Amino acid sequence: MIRDITIGQYYPIDSILHRLDPRTKIIAVFAYITSLFLINALYGYACVILALGIIIQLSKVPIQFILKGLKSIVFILIFTVSINILFSTGETVLWKFWIFNITVEGIILAFEMALRLILLIVGSSLLTLTTSPIQLTDGIEILLNPLAKIGVPAHEIAMMMSIALRFIPILLEETDKIMKAQTARGADFETGSIIQRAKAMVPIMVPLFVSAFRRADELAMAMEARCYRGGAGRTRMNSLKYQTRDKIAFVVIILFIAFCIWI
Repeated sequence: MIRDITIGQYYPIDSILHRLDPRTKIIAVFAYITSLFLINALYGYACVILALGIIIQLSKVPIQFILKGLKSIVFILIFTVSINILFSTGETVLWKFWIFNITVEGIILAFEMALRLILLIVGSSLLTLTTSPIQLTDGIEILLNPLAKIGVPAHEIAMMMSIALRFIPILLEETDKIMKAQTARGADFETGSIIQRAKAMVPIMVPLFVSAFRRADELAMAMEARCYRGGAGRTRMNSLKYQTRDKIAFVVIILFIAFCIWI
């Protein structure tokens, strides 16, 4: 389960999506997320799935690797679907008992919520899979720069988000190592009820937190040793510049949002 989480991981490969400016991809992700809440028809979702499939093909990231990340949200999906099916109101009642009320409208709503969540996870993970942490930091910082005029610390926010994303795969790898070590000593994380498996995870938390604090301290020392003092006066090794492909991508984004609004 731990190794199935793909959010925060970078998949190094040469593709047109990898070569896009990070600012373009960040704006595209926000437009994509907005589109998921604009559409409310089945053919609208079909169009979004088709567009997402084309983008995945352009990214050259294996579809199996992307879908692997959905295993980590199976419980959330089941919980969301169950709540919407059992407690949603509607005119066409299929079954009713005590406080539980299953309707056709509730089933449709549950299906839409589950589909939106799946599309949200898959689409958002493409941003980190096709953008390196350094590029992502630069893109977020430049997009937040206009807010710096009103006192928003753009560089610090971008740095914190980048470090958080970078720490996700590191902590997942560390958790996997601790679980393997505990399993070798007789711990069982696979069998038993949900409560029993949750209790079995408690011994992992202490060494994981110790490791996380140690890595954070090492990172702080490394940044201080390199005379890091914030974003003021800092320059970039590679300046971000919009290319023709980015302009084409912006046109596609605008047409896509217009299409979703029209639907």
